[in-house]
Amino acid sequence: MKILYAIQGTGNGHMARAMDLIPEFKKYGKVDVLLSGYHYELNFPFDIKYHFQGFGYFFGNNGGINIRKTYQKNSVIRFVKEITELPVEKYDLVISDFEPVSAWACRLKGRECISMSHQAAVMDAPYQPASAEKWMGKNILKYYAPGHHKIGFHFRAFKDFIFTPIIRKKVREITPDNLMHYTVYLPSYSDLHIINILSKIDGIEWKVFSKNASVPYSYFNVSISPINNDKFIESLASSTGVLCNAGFETPAEALFLQKKLCVVPMKHQYEQAANAEMLKSFKGVCVLPKFSEDEVSSIKNWILSEDKPSVHYPDNVSEVVLYALSLADTIRKDIPHPTVQPLINY
Repeated sequence: MKILYAIQGTGNGHMARAMDLIPEFKKYGKVDVLLSGYHYELNFPFDIKYHFQGFGYFFGNNGGINIRKTYQKNSVIRFVKEITELPVEKYDLVISDFEPVSAWACRLKGRECISMSHQAAVMDAPYQPASAEKWMGKNILKYYAPGHHKIGFHFRAFKDFIFTPIIRKKVREITPDNLMHYTVYLPSYSDLHIINILSKIDGIEWKVFSKNASVPYSYFNVSISPINNDKFIESLASSTGVLCNAGFETPAEALFLQKKLCVVPMKHQYEQAANAEMLKSFKGVCVLPKFSEDEVSSIKNWILSEDKPSVHYPDNVSEVVLYALSLADTIRKDIPHPTVQPLINY
């Protein structure tokens, strides 16, 4: 059996999930890896057979996407060329973790594709942003990497095809501690902006991981470090709380480690706005509308609060893979698989 596992390379979450899922898929066949985009910091441990530019976005420095840079760095002509050149017809199973080249290649060449990502769950969530139908980003989620089948991951498993988060092994095996610091990851803000806000909150040690920093440095009670996967996990596990964007993987890991959590959704991002709405339903999670001086008092109140979220995120890697295999007709013919349904967990 030949499997193509395609990963979105904007950010680290898709790759982190793949690191646990790919070894499990390898038990059932030969796995080739496709990666599109170059905006990640993780050291990926698997050979990459196809590395495309894809159609990714670039973070800005004021809480959102850099529209100009995103437009300049992407090319429709190149994207179409990548789609037509990708030989998806060679594979028995194509998995797309919000990766557009593989998804559109399957769509145009009549091959089935499984969308397996957090994004596959977002629009089915019971919590949505106000006036959700007016968000252009909702259509981006729908058409960016369309698949024939969906397997979603979310903070709660609220439908049969949606699972709780894949918590990477390094995080799952670590023993949490509390060394009285707060870990910060806000890649859509500049270091200067972050320092300006957090330095106004005295008596707190802030450990900021920055995509802009090349060497560590400090300003009063705020320390800035370049992004390093091992050091970030260590800081996360030993923190009192976590301040980050309203993405998926970092908040999920903070919830799993039972850390106090404060999130800031990126501007004009439907997915993060929807995540923020979901996270509001968790006791002890603070959601800020923006990261500015106006929110300093809210951050102080969050620090003073003793509330912590409580979740149950079991190790579900093998369950997810079996469920993915059960969706493929070609695989059903070759290997008998049990019917696997995710645990619905409210």
